[in-house]
Amino acid sequence: MQITRHGSSSKPAVDRAKRRYREYMENVQRGGGENAILRHTERNKKLLVRERLRLLFDDEDYLELSPLAGLNLPYGDIPRAGCFTGIGKIHGLWCMVVANDATVKGGTAFPITVKKQLRCQEIAIQNHLPCVYVVDSGGAFLPLQAEIFPDKNQGGRTFYNEAIMSAMKIPQVAIVCGSCTAGGAYIPTMAEESVIVDKIGTIFLGGPPLVKAATGEDVSPEDLGGARVHSEISGCVDHFASNEHEAFQNARNVIATLNFELPSEITSEVQEPLYNSKELLGLAPRDYAHTLDVRLILSHLTDGSRFQEFKELYGTTLVAGFASIVGNLVGIIAGNGQLTYEAALKACHFVQICDQRGVPLIFLQNSPPFPALTSSVSQAALNSNRLKAHASLMSAVASASVPKITIVIGGCYGAESYALCGRSFDPNFFFLWPNARVALVGPNDHLEGELQNTAEDTKVKQKLEEESSAFYSSSRLWDDGVILPQDTRKVLGKCLKIIKQQNYQLVKNNLRRPVFRM
Repeated sequence: MQITRHGSSSKPAVDRAKRRYREYMENVQRGGGENAILRHTERNKKLLVRERLRLLFDDEDYLELSPLAGLNLPYGDIPRAGCFTGIGKIHGLWCMVVANDATVKGGTAFPITVKKQLRCQEIAIQNHLPCVYVVDSGGAFLPLQAEIFPDKNQGGRTFYNEAIMSAMKIPQVAIVCGSCTAGGAYIPTMAEESVIVDKIGTIFLGGPPLVKAATGEDVSPEDLGGARVHSEISGCVDHFASNEHEAFQNARNVIATLNFELPSEITSEVQEPLYNSKELLGLAPRDYAHTLDVRLILSHLTDGSRFQEFKELYGTTLVAGFASIVGNLVGIIAGNGQLTYEAALKACHFVQICDQRGVPLIFLQNSPPFPALTSSVSQAALNSNRLKAHASLMSAVASASVPKITIVIGGCYGAESYALCGRSFDPNFFFLWPNARVALVGPNDHLEGELQNTAEDTKVKQKLEEESSAFYSSSRLWDDGVILPQDTRKVLGKCLKIIKQQNYQLVKNNLRRPVFRM
C-alpha cells in the first residue's frame, strides 16, 4: 500500500528544539576550547580527533554516536564525554571507533566517559563490529574515582569486554597516539594488534612524576614507556610508527587483513520516498497530549512511500506493517496514540511474525501521556486487560532475536517505553528526535486531588519538564544520540547496513579463545 498524505505540514514544531540542538552541537565541536586546542597541536604536536578520523575512515560518511553526552552534568561540561565514538568504514568494513579527545580535560576519563565507552562496546558486541581504540588519555579523574573504578559496569568492564570480544572473534585494534596512563595502559595491551606513534605515544601505569616521588629518579616519558621501549623491549605493541599518518595507515592495513567477505555494492537505485524528508520538521508533535497520524511520518521514511499495513482496522492506536528502508526489508511498529489492550495484542502478534521471518524491527515511539486512573469497576477491568496485553508485548519484544532499532519521535511515557523497546529492552540502536519527551508520567499527570496547584506540585512539574527532554537524556547517555527528523531515513539506512555486516565474517564458530600477548 502506498501512503498518501492528508492535510499539510504545520509550522515547524521543533524550531526551538532544533535551535538548542544546533547550539549544543556547536559547543561540542569546540572540544576543550581554543587554548586547549592550541596546546594540543602546537606544543604537543598532535592531530585533532577530526583529523585522525579523516586518516582512519574511508570517507566522512560515518555515524557518530551520542555527541551530546557529557553536557550540563553535576560535575561540569565534558564535551562529547571526552571522546568521539562512532561507526565508519575502513577498507569498506564498518568499524566501531572510540577516540579520546585530549583537548577535553587532557583526555581525563570521567564517569560519563566510561559509560560512553561501555555503550560502544555493547553496540559492537551486539552487531559484531571490529573495534578501533584511538588512545590519548590521562587516566581517571581521581576526585570521582568511586564512580569510575570499583563497580561492575565501570572502568574495569572495558578491559573485560576487550577479552570477551576477542574470544567472540570481534577484532580489537588500538592506536597509541598520546598518553596511556594507569587504567588506559590496558587498552592497547589487551588489543589483538596495537600501533604506537614515536615521540608522542606512551604507555605506563605510573608516569615520571610517580617515579620521581617513589625513587627520586628523573626519567623521561619516552624512556619510561615510549614507542621504542614497547616496540623493541616489552612487546606491548606490534607496530612502530614514526608519525601519526603512518600509524593510521598501519591501523588501516590491520583492518584490511580481517577475514570478511563483503558483498559487492548493489548498483540498482533505491526508490526514495515520494515526500521530502525536510517536511518531517513540520510533522513532529506540537502537543504531547495528542498525536498526529504516524502514517504521515512513515510516508517520508519508506522506499517509494510504500507500507504494507498489518491489522489496519484493529488496535488503531498503533500502526504495524512491513516496508523497505534504503532497500532493507523491515517491520515497523509505530505509536499512534495510547497503547490500548487491542493495540498491544496487535503489536505482540506482529513482533512474533517478524521474529519468525528474521525481519529487523523498527520502533517509533509516539504516545501521549495518560494517567491509569481506576475510578470504577469497569475501569479496573480495562486497566487489568491492558496490563496483561502490555506484559505479553514486553515478553515478545524481549524474546525476539531479530535486530531492533528504536526512535522516539514524540512522547514516550511509562510502560509504553518498555513495551515499544525502550533502552532497558536492549535495542541495537536507540535515538531521539530533538522534540522527544521520555518520562514515567506527563508533567500534568503526576499528582491527584489536594496536592495539585501547590508549590510542591509546581516544583515537580518543572523537574519533569526538564528531565524528560531529549537533551537531558542524551547528555546522560540514556540513548545513542539526538538526530534531526530529516536525517532519520539516512540514519536508519546506515544502522541496517551495520547490523547486516556480521553475516559476512568468515570466521565465527571456532573455539572461544581470546588473543593473548605471551
